[in-house]
Amino acid sequence: MASLMRLALPVRLWPLLVLMLFRCPSLTSGASKDLVCEPITVPMCKGIGYNLTYMPNQFNHDTQEEVGLEVHQFWPLVRIRCSPDLLFFLCSMYTPICLPDYRKPLPPCRSVCERAKRGCSPLMSQYGFEWPERMSCERLPQLGDETLCMDQNNSETTTLAPLSPKSTPRVKTRPLASSQCDRECRCRDPLVPIKRESHSLYGRVQTGPLVNCAQPCHMPYFSADERAFTGFWVGLWSVLCFVSTLTTVATFLIDMERFKYPERPIIFLAACYLFVSLGYIVRLVAGHERVACGPGDAGGGQLHVLYDATGPALCTLVFLLVYFFGMASSIWWVVLSFTWFLAAGMKWGSEAIAGYSQYFHLAAWLIPSVKSIAVLALSSVDGDPVAGICYVGNQSLENLRGFVLAPLVVYLFTGSLFLLAGFVSLFRIRSIIKQGGTKTDKLERLMIRIGLFTVLYTVPATIVVACLVYEQHYRPGWERALACSCPPERSHLGPDYAVFMLKYFMCLVVGITSGVWIWSGKTLESWRRFGARCCPCWPRKANVPPSMYSEASTALTGHTGSGLTSGIYHKAPPSHI
Repeated sequence: MASLMRLALPVRLWPLLVLMLFRCPSLTSGASKDLVCEPITVPMCKGIGYNLTYMPNQFNHDTQEEVGLEVHQFWPLVRIRCSPDLLFFLCSMYTPICLPDYRKPLPPCRSVCERAKRGCSPLMSQYGFEWPERMSCERLPQLGDETLCMDQNNSETTTLAPLSPKSTPRVKTRPLASSQCDRECRCRDPLVPIKRESHSLYGRVQTGPLVNCAQPCHMPYFSADERAFTGFWVGLWSVLCFVSTLTTVATFLIDMERFKYPERPIIFLAACYLFVSLGYIVRLVAGHERVACGPGDAGGGQLHVLYDATGPALCTLVFLLVYFFGMASSIWWVVLSFTWFLAAGMKWGSEAIAGYSQYFHLAAWLIPSVKSIAVLALSSVDGDPVAGICYVGNQSLENLRGFVLAPLVVYLFTGSLFLLAGFVSLFRIRSIIKQGGTKTDKLERLMIRIGLFTVLYTVPATIVVACLVYEQHYRPGWERALACSCPPERSHLGPDYAVFMLKYFMCLVVGITSGVWIWSGKTLESWRRFGARCCPCWPRKANVPPSMYSEASTALTGHTGSGLTSGIYHKAPPSHI
């Protein structure tokens, strides 16, 4: 008799646990009147091994409709097969067996309850619940006691065990093994065994409790249609991100003087996402298997996901593009929020902030470089079985938490603090200006634009962090299920496909929305002037006085060369970075 995984979603356990704690009466109460047999109509208990039951049962249910409403709340535990005896135990309690020639109650034996408890109690304990006292196995009769009881020996017969063997009827049952899975933990398909000691992964990979058992190239919980859609989904957003960020960077290159601090970090953030999207496009062109997978023992046989990808150049290239520039974009986000704080809160001018640009670049490029080198040195690059890219933390929870999740949380928190402080200062400045009778239209437009870009970044970044928290929390259960439970197509407790699709979308959408900053008429004017310089036949427009350009720039950025408002001005050497 096989068993299934010992993991369940806590949300699905609540109705069951409440029911078990508050609605279960004594388990051995008998019926006081003659038993009238009737066919079992409760869907969950059809085919359990006997066909007749009686009402009312020991839970005082008068009809099987009442039984069905209550017993089906146990379905989550039954579905995951935490114990091969649980279904039989529940049905023998809720729809007790009725024999025409034996007119007394036949409860399950204590051994049935103990086996069900031994299999399901650890699962309940994972979420802080103990086996309910009202389901205590000590209240049930033991095999061989004076009271008849029903036991299941996991074969084709269910034995009713009284004190005297002569009065023991036997009921022919159908084996339950056909609806269950092998309880033994073993490296079965779709997992890939690593048997040869000469293999580079021998002794270094583990899936659940199994050593030398690698995960397959593709996420086994997802269907072929879902895998095909994943390629389309990631490809679509990576191409859109590439186009948007390329336009943003190109606009900056043709009119660099237009983008001054504090908004210039947006350009570098967009440039980072340009390379991140390029990494996904490389995967799109090369294919999932060539980037994220490697051969098993047989060489050309079953593919497994890459665990140690310091060798394959294509995998390393995708890792550097996605990880290095992804982390750099997060730091540029912190720099952006910090420069806004300097401009709004500290009243620094554009040139004063630009004087420290070399330190911004040092932090934004050095920190991701150190982390990327550390990942490569520790041979921690691995394949993503869903998206088909190479990253870090796809197979190691420690690497996921240390190299990905923790830095993202720190960057998001730090940047949000600077933004909040900058907003407080902007509102204070707005109040002061209004009290002086001066118009605040330009400052309000600046506040709206900062608020818009803040939402366009912080919401996706927060969702990505939430998806990573979900993944690191439930991944051990997914791996254990592959090794010790039903095949993936027969288990419905794997990862949520929508969560992964949401994560990849949010990883790329910031690059798309970074172009919001250049969505203005001045961008069209910049490209018109660039076209006029490059092509003599390009239609020319009447010259606009420089004062109008200056006024438009002030309206878009909300500051002049001397700061947002008159105040402290920090002189610094000019910078064109």
